[in-house]
Amino acid sequence: MRIVILDGYTLNPGDLSWEAFHALGDCRIYDRTLPEEIVSRAADCEILLTNKTVISRETIRQLPDLKYIGLLATGYNVVDIKAAAERGIPVTNIPEYGTMSVAQMVFCHLLNLSIHAAEHSQSVHQGKWSECKDYCFWDFPLVELAGLTMGIVGLGRIGSATAVMAKAFGMVVQAYDTRIPPNIPDDVKMTDLETIFRDSDVVSLHCPLTETNAGFVDAKWLKKMKRSAFLINTSRGQLINEKDLAEALNSGQIAGAGLDVLSVEPPPADNPLLTARNCTITPHISWATRSARQRLMVTAVENIQAFENGKPIHVVNGL
Repeated sequence: MRIVILDGYTLNPGDLSWEAFHALGDCRIYDRTLPEEIVSRAADCEILLTNKTVISRETIRQLPDLKYIGLLATGYNVVDIKAAAERGIPVTNIPEYGTMSVAQMVFCHLLNLSIHAAEHSQSVHQGKWSECKDYCFWDFPLVELAGLTMGIVGLGRIGSATAVMAKAFGMVVQAYDTRIPPNIPDDVKMTDLETIFRDSDVVSLHCPLTETNAGFVDAKWLKKMKRSAFLINTSRGQLINEKDLAEALNSGQIAGAGLDVLSVEPPPADNPLLTARNCTITPHISWATRSARQRLMVTAVENIQAFENGKPIHVVNGL
């Protein structure tokens, strides 16, 4: 099999091995691929792997030998799965590899918003503690999580893991999902979206991006939140109306936001959240622990092997 990986650097900047992919066949790996380079680099490939490089209908049309497209991620919006299905090309994703890493990032942001450890450390290094007349000081309100209510929007694998962690912090957990999950963690109350935004001290988003929920976290829902509440998003940046969120933060409508994703990545310099009050942003790295990336690579290899054996798994376009 002739295999091309279009954008391998983010997945493996050098701390993991591509050996298992090379063992599958003739494998060519590119760190990054510009849109105009895709067809020439993948011209003779049978298996095409991508993380964030877009595979359009026109690209698929120009690759006559293509038999399989594999996502090196969970989301598959970068591939025209309908065009692939029309050609009989299965598209697979990696459905579960970073559950605990992403849930961990939720609490990285939440703990930062509630304690501001980084800012306090910075002020200590700047000499403020050395000059302090008292034995301690704090520049921000310090918030205890125990007893607060965590509202989770989307109770899939990551949402459920987040719920379990929240319970470990002593939080009350309520959740909303468009479908009742088969396995609801203990002591998690299922409720409606109105209750989630109105009554939660923390709202954490864990839902996939769909045509119907793009930008749904807008001024309408943000106005329902407590002024002391935090919004956390480790899911998809497009779920949030970023202009509305920036206005809610700057006006004090909500207390803070912790985001690992934005609507456009990397963000343009004029994204209003980059200068918004009490908004912490990490560069879409919740998935990127070494452990999670290693699991992703293992599953990607298993996906290809299953395809070669005539029994493809994790197919997202119905083939």
